[in-house]
Amino acid sequence: MPADLPVFEFAFPGPLRDKLVAAVLDGTKTATTALRQDYEIEDDPLPVVGARAAVVDSAGRRVAEIELTEVRIVRLGDVDVDHARDEGEGDDSVAAWRAGHERFWHGADYRSWLGVPDFTVNDDTPVVLQRFRLVTAL
Repeated sequence: MPADLPVFEFAFPGPLRDKLVAAVLDGTKTATTALRQDYEIEDDPLPVVGARAAVVDSAGRRVAEIELTEVRIVRLGDVDVDHARDEGEGDDSVAAWRAGHERFWHGADYRSWLGVPDFTVNDDTPVVLQRFRLVTAL
């Protein structure tokens, strides 16, 4: 893996990240979702198809390389069941997927990072849907 690959972090360090990274490594997770505002806050460009990144675990170790194969920006209310399933978290419906994601976005870690203690999402919140393939696991 090239040393200059940008880092791709799933969630915050801890049990959720560990679960998501394990799903990437075993091939069950091939998609992810971020709020569009996260890119604006971090002043990061939106992801593009073909971009590669190093997945890091909770200890900050590079454990895999992924390549983006699809990027879409949609309303949260328009996320489809295929995307929800491909996130590899065991959700078999959009409602279950959304409930889990809302727990994350409405949770203390995200709200603290954002600096907005009462932040909430709704159907019109823009999200960045990304599909990826595992290039290599280390």
